[in-house]
Amino acid sequence: MRNIIAFMNANIQRRLSVRELARSVNLSIPHLRRLFKSETGKPITTYLKDLRLQCSRDLLETTFLSVKEIAASVGQSANHFITDFKKLHGVTPSQFAARYRRANRGVSERAVDRIG
Repeated sequence: MRNIIAFMNANIQRRLSVRELARSVNLSIPHLRRLFKSETGKPITTYLKDLRLQCSRDLLETTFLSVKEIAASVGQSANHFITDFKKLHGVTPSQFAARYRRANRGVSERAVDRIG
């Protein structure tokens, strides 16, 4: 399963089908689905969606990319990305980024005050 997960990470910006993932490791689709769920505890599509959302959260925390740019960089349409992100985090990606940046701005300003 490490090969599949590595393939997902390397191709996170692309729309990946289960068929393509199965081909990448020379397994049938049903066999890949069974193996993946037995080893990870999650269906392959759920794992991929979770991976995309984690990558998008990391990008929201570390970049100033727009929501559309982040959605594209994790292989999702902006609408699906916003909906999935809000279901998971309870806020839209824009709201999350604004809160995160506001919280970190206060931390960095206090650090500068201590240094200066």
